Amino acid sequence: MPDKSDKPTVVVLYNQVGEDEYEKMKDVDPTTLDFEPEYSLQVSTVDEEYKAIGKALRKEGFRVKTVNVAENLKKLTNLLRNRPPDVIFNLVEFFHDSSWLEAAVAGMYDLYKVPYTGSPNFVLGLCQRKGLAKHVLLAHGIPTPKYHLLREAKIPKRHGLRYPLIVKPAREDASSGVDKESVVYDYQELTKRLEKVFAEFAPPILVEEFIEGRELHVSILGNDPPQVLPIIEFDFSELPENYPSIITYDAKWNPLDEAFHRVHSICPAKLTKAQFKKVEQVSLAAYRELGCRDYARLDLRLGARNQVYVLEVNPNPDLTEGVSYMESAEQAGLTFSQTLKRIVNFALERKVVQATPPPILADARS
Repeated sequence: MPDKSDKPTVVVLYNQVGEDEYEKMKDVDPTTLDFEPEYSLQVSTVDEEYKAIGKALRKEGFRVKTVNVAENLKKLTNLLRNRPPDVIFNLVEFFHDSSWLEAAVAGMYDLYKVPYTGSPNFVLGLCQRKGLAKHVLLAHGIPTPKYHLLREAKIPKRHGLRYPLIVKPAREDASSGVDKESVVYDYQELTKRLEKVFAEFAPPILVEEFIEGRELHVSILGNDPPQVLPIIEFDFSELPENYPSIITYDAKWNPLDEAFHRVHSICPAKLTKAQFKKVEQVSLAAYRELGCRDYARLDLRLGARNQVYVLEVNPNPDLTEGVSYMESAEQAGLTFSQTLKRIVNFALERKVVQATPPPILADARS
C-alpha cells in the first residue's frame, strides 16, 4: 500500500462566521412562495460546499483538511507558521467582514511561502477595483463598455455615455448591489439610482453603457497555456417583464426570488466558429493581461454586431459542483474532482519552483 506521507497535503481554507442564510432556507416551504420555483430551494451551505471540495480532493489522492479561519488571525498564522500544508486551496473571500481583505489574506500565504490555488494577492485586489481593471483592459486593447467612475452622486446631464446605462458598486463582487433597477434609461432614472447606490455602498460607483446582447460566462483553466472551457450563455426569456436582461444578485444567489428560477444557463453556448474565436481571443487576452492564474471566470457581452465586451474578470470564482464554472468543466469532460485536482496541481508546481534554489546557490551547496 502507498505510504500516506507521500500524498500531498491540502488545506481547504475558508472564512465563515455567523448564521448561514442557506441553512435557514432549508425550512422554507416552496408552496408559500408567490411563484412556482423551478430549482430546489435546498442550496448547499458554505460548510457543505467546502466539505464537498475536501471530499473530492481526497478521492483524487490528497491528504485533506478543511479549515474555517472564522475571522481568527492567530488561527491563520499558526497554520501558516507551524503546520503549513503543501498547498492551501484558497477559498477565503473576506476577512473581518471586508471583501477588501481577501487579497491581504492571500498576501499572508506569500509571506509564509505557502503555495496556494488561484490568482495571486495583487490580482485579487486589482479585479476587485473594477475601474482600475477596466483601465488595464483598455490599455491592452481589450474592449470593455464605456464608463465613468463616480465618487459622489453627481453626474452632468451631458456625460458622454449612451443610454441605457447600468449602475453598480465599483468595489464589490458577486453581483452585490445589482438588482432589477440597476439599468436606467434616462437622466432622471440615472440620478435617482445614483442616490440609492451611494446611500448603500461606499464610493466609487461605476456607471457604464449597458450592452444589449448575449450574456456569456467564459471559464478558463490553467496557465501554460490556459484553456477556455465550454462557454455558458444565459437565457433571460422567462424573466418577468419588469426585469432587464441581467444577472442580478437575487438571480445568482437568492432561491427565494423568482429571478433565481427564471434565468437559465445554456452550455455550450450556440456560437458560430467566428464568434467563438473572437470570444476566446478576448477572454484569454483579459486573463493574461490582468495576471489571472490557475482558473477564472469572465463575464462578457456579445453585442448585436458581434462586438465582444468584457464586463468583469472574476479570479477564484465559485466552484460549487454543477454550477457555472464547474458546469463548463463538466462539459469539457472533466469531473468535479478532476477539475479540483488540476487546480491543486498548478499550485504544487509553484511549490517545486520555490523549493529549487537558484543555480549559484545550488553550486555553492554542492
